Amino acid sequence: MASTFKGLITGVALAFFALPAFARDITIDLAGEPSSLDPHLQWNPDSYYVYRNVFDNVVTRNNAGEIVPQLATEWEQVSDTELVLTIRDDVTFHDGEPLEPSDVVYSVLRITNPDFASPQLGQFNQIIGAAVVDGNKVKLTTDGPYPALMAQLVKLSVVPEHVVEAVGNEAFNATPLGSGPYTFEEWDRGVSVTLARNDAYWGEAGPFDKAIFRAVPDAATRVADLQAGTADLVVSIDADAGAQLASNPNVKVLSAPTERVGYVGLNLDKPPFNNLEMRKAASLAIDRLGITEGLLQAGEVPMAQMASPAHFGYNPDLPLFEYDPDMAREIVAANADLAQTPATLATAPVFDQRIVQAVQQMLNDVGFNVSISMTDMPTYLGIARSEPAENSELSFGRWSCACQDADGIAYPTLHSDSAWSRVNVPELDELLEKARVSLDPAVRQDAYNKVSQIVRDNYYLLPMYQAAVLYGEPPIWNSSQRPTKACSSTA
Repeated sequence: MASTFKGLITGVALAFFALPAFARDITIDLAGEPSSLDPHLQWNPDSYYVYRNVFDNVVTRNNAGEIVPQLATEWEQVSDTELVLTIRDDVTFHDGEPLEPSDVVYSVLRITNPDFASPQLGQFNQIIGAAVVDGNKVKLTTDGPYPALMAQLVKLSVVPEHVVEAVGNEAFNATPLGSGPYTFEEWDRGVSVTLARNDAYWGEAGPFDKAIFRAVPDAATRVADLQAGTADLVVSIDADAGAQLASNPNVKVLSAPTERVGYVGLNLDKPPFNNLEMRKAASLAIDRLGITEGLLQAGEVPMAQMASPAHFGYNPDLPLFEYDPDMAREIVAANADLAQTPATLATAPVFDQRIVQAVQQMLNDVGFNVSISMTDMPTYLGIARSEPAENSELSFGRWSCACQDADGIAYPTLHSDSAWSRVNVPELDELLEKARVSLDPAVRQDAYNKVSQIVRDNYYLLPMYQAAVLYGEPPIWNSSQRPTKACSSTA
């Protein structure tokens, strides 16, 4: 499949392949409906898979994981706090208007505006200034040195100032307009989003006339669609589905590790997990190896930190969490009233519910009182970013920054000023800020090593496993129809 489908290629648990020459459209089954098509709002997978094809980013990554040009053709770090980008002069938005350097500036200022309240703010808030300089150049100014800046710009989509300002944020989300290889055509709420190839695209042309992204929450239905040929790509294939596909001699199933880490989030402001001993008991109760080898079975590995080995800042010396349900029961028994405080485990259909149910059972088996709360993805994301009093006691999620730098993981999930964080620890804030601005890789690595150790010692988050993805090929295609370019799954 051509690399223009960046949203699918980057970080999706899917089955992908090249369509035969006679196929003009592609149908993709998502696990849920996109919560947003505005790239500066949510960037959860079901949203990202769609809008990444509508918008271009400042820079991107090639299949080897290297940062390469997209809208910016070159860049120069002119000082510790100033980066100058050269912007392409041959790009037009889908309405025919030229993409200007001022649109890049507008996009930076929009996503970093606290009043806009982007969930991605923590990824970009080190940027304190953006301005057009020397015609087609844009200068970004950061609040001190920021070595992760280029890695973060991989995720920054550019929107048209003239459209957003004319129609407003709500209307722009409903009918997004970018400069990417596919144009927005229709959003049938709760059913599908349809994109059409942009024949005037400045870069590599999209391989399909249309792309239809369907919301299919039931995993069995997605697999059935794939086998029946009514879907060409499907996301979120689990081990059971993989085994079902593998039993078909005409289907080949592949797996690959990602940089995404599955974890249990804890509300540190509400009982019972505002208590260190209760958090420790919860961690001891979770059999991470049993979940990865017994349930997932796609190459996932237990983790004790939110960064994966693909990230700068990963701590290779951090020991894994212990699994000791007997000790967990002893701790719970000594704090029985606190442990029996009702706790809600928030989840959404996009996540593998076998894991969510296993976590609930493991916690309740040692004496906790946990119930599962299933909501649609937009509601779940709202809960995850709500104030502590409105937030659930527990949540299951997967996190990746798609930047391969721990700044994009640790800062939003652990710094006290992030809407995603339930942690307010001055020592962590100081370490995260130090790692964010230092130009010395050794200083940064040391800070992240300390962060991961503190989080592990205090059970502020409960990382579980490094996620893997499964790929399946439907029976009507063969190896000669596969893409010649490698595809990477990094989120």
